[in-house]
Amino acid sequence: MLEHLKRLGGDSLLFALMNVGTKLIAFLMLPIYTSYLGAEQLGVLENVDAFTSMLTFIVIFGTDSALAFFYFDTKDKLEKEKYVRNVLMFRIMVASVLLLLAIFTGNFISKLIFGVPGYGVIVQIALVVLFLESVITLVLTYFRYEFLSKKVVVYTVSRLGTVAILSYLFLRYMNAEVSVIFYARIIGAISILVLLFPYIKRFFTFKIDFPLLKEILIYAAPLVPASIAFWVISSSNRFFLSQYDSLAHVGVYGVAVKFATVITLLTSSVQMAWRPYSMSIKDRSDAKTVFANIYLLVLIIGMFGLLGIATFIPYILHWMIPKVEFHSASKYIAVLSLGTFLNFYYLIISVGLFITKKTNPISIYFGIAAIISICLNIVLIPNFSLWGATLAVVLSYLFACIAIFIKSQKVYHVPVSIFNLVVVFISGVLSLLSIVYIQEYTNLNGAYTILSWLFYFGMIVIIYLNVKRVGAKK
Repeated sequence: MLEHLKRLGGDSLLFALMNVGTKLIAFLMLPIYTSYLGAEQLGVLENVDAFTSMLTFIVIFGTDSALAFFYFDTKDKLEKEKYVRNVLMFRIMVASVLLLLAIFTGNFISKLIFGVPGYGVIVQIALVVLFLESVITLVLTYFRYEFLSKKVVVYTVSRLGTVAILSYLFLRYMNAEVSVIFYARIIGAISILVLLFPYIKRFFTFKIDFPLLKEILIYAAPLVPASIAFWVISSSNRFFLSQYDSLAHVGVYGVAVKFATVITLLTSSVQMAWRPYSMSIKDRSDAKTVFANIYLLVLIIGMFGLLGIATFIPYILHWMIPKVEFHSASKYIAVLSLGTFLNFYYLIISVGLFITKKTNPISIYFGIAAIISICLNIVLIPNFSLWGATLAVVLSYLFACIAIFIKSQKVYHVPVSIFNLVVVFISGVLSLLSIVYIQEYTNLNGAYTILSWLFYFGMIVIIYLNVKRVGAKK
């Protein structure tokens, strides 16, 4: 038993470090990209990445989760490899079809996702990268299932590190255009594929077991809509900005999003720990009281963190990114960070759905949130530009959070005060917005933001006294 726990702990630590490392690499590339690319070129990069991330869901099509189930459901090694082989061929076929479509309809796709023709070649190059990465991802998945965690970390970090170095060198010494970034990604992917060639050769085949593949896809298909819904909420607004506004504003928005998602370096670790912790205490007599306290505490701490982001992020952004054309991104970072926090917070307040094994509503509510997001983008972006895109994200996540919380409370009631949660959230949002307003839209001294902090702190004191009073009555 101890050996299994040590392996789980070691693997979890390795993957956590890998997760943090890859996100840091991506974030630290932002000053380099903004140094060599203008806002419009960065907007092109944002749109291509958003487009290919959506296509990635189509290529994978939930087969990662399906493969995990069937791989560990069978004990026969040859049967395990047969599942891997068929998933690999499925992904190669889908990625190949998408690449062919891009070759023949490049200008149409360019008009669709950029609002203007002329970027079809970049889309095609990006889909070559997608094709190569679909193979790499499958082999690394196989490594994970064989508990070869060190190989996963080494290959993943090596590829991203190679791409980062080559992107910098190409931008500096070759051409300051977005296309060279994708050339760097192709070279990085090919270099890893060469190292993985023995495994690729082992799993590659022209013979597909269609009954087995059908079995995999039947399991996988229901998982796809939720993934697409998340993508719609977080990424589709870039295309609306391209159509209704400009690619330059997409670039500015992309910078804001990169800063806003840095908080996932903290929330992801809590997220990893929360599920096993919540499941481990669910049978305790005081479990619901513990959950209630955590609901409130996480929200209070999260809002404090968001106030810190709102206060200091303009100075950090101006220091990291000297180009003035990107400085307006600081207006939106704190509010976008609120959206990122809500996307994490729903996992905390949905504990009842996981305990009772009634998780289907999560997919349903995020599907509705995706539809809301599209409607908000159509209505808000033409009138409010980047603020419209920002509000569409936050309001969509807020709807999902509220709906999931209400449903979770119905199946597993946690005795948390709704009044306290609402007061903490509203006072935090008001304080956050007031900080943004003072720093970005007035000539007031930044010291005035202390008033926003004092207001929020005062509301937390009131909440604390209220909780203490209610506890004393009990």
